Amino acid sequence: MHIGILQCGHTPEPVGEVHGDFDALFKSLFDGHGLTFHTWDVVDLDFPNSIDDAEGWLLTGSKHGAYEEHAFIPPLETFIRQLHAAQKPTIGICFGHQIIAQALGGRVEKFAGGWAIGRHGYAIEGDDVHLNAWHQDQVTVPPKDAKTVGQSPFCAHAALVYGEHIMTVQPHPEINNDVLATYLDTRGRDPIFPADKITMARNMLGSIGDEPRLATRLARFLKEARS
Repeated sequence: MHIGILQCGHTPEPVGEVHGDFDALFKSLFDGHGLTFHTWDVVDLDFPNSIDDAEGWLLTGSKHGAYEEHAFIPPLETFIRQLHAAQKPTIGICFGHQIIAQALGGRVEKFAGGWAIGRHGYAIEGDDVHLNAWHQDQVTVPPKDAKTVGQSPFCAHAALVYGEHIMTVQPHPEINNDVLATYLDTRGRDPIFPADKITMARNMLGSIGDEPRLATRLARFLKEARS
């Protein structure tokens, strides 16, 4: 199955030098699941010609807020609404989760509870999973046609499904502990991020995550949506 990656942002330069950009992280995550990929850097206004340029779509994370004024956001929201109307198989991660919700009528805003950084536990479709996160923005009001299928004590709408063709999650299955360690080295000294949460994230780098399990679930979702 051929997947179009809509790259909504770029990994920090030191992360990219070691691990690659978001598209490379997702290609590694889905290795062995029978997916091929083409990347459009929509954050840089590189858009597909048509929603039919790929069989399914993946929207990545970004440093930007979905509610901020950036040139790529209005055309991206239009593209998302076209995907939804055509019931094209689509998944969204972190910013991708948020921008899809916003484009389809939900609300995204800075969470009053602050930042989620590092390993968090989630209940997704009745399954307990542990995944890395790095965000302050959240979907606070899902669109009317979205169903919340994942949550945590920190994030009430951590995973959403729209019909049988869109699934989105707030945490980052593509950011394993090795990648997170580089993020912490790169961004952990920035005072915008709470020092106690950076320390806690570092202390949990040895814990085992469920990235492969969620990758299997997301790949299966894309294939079942196509069929």
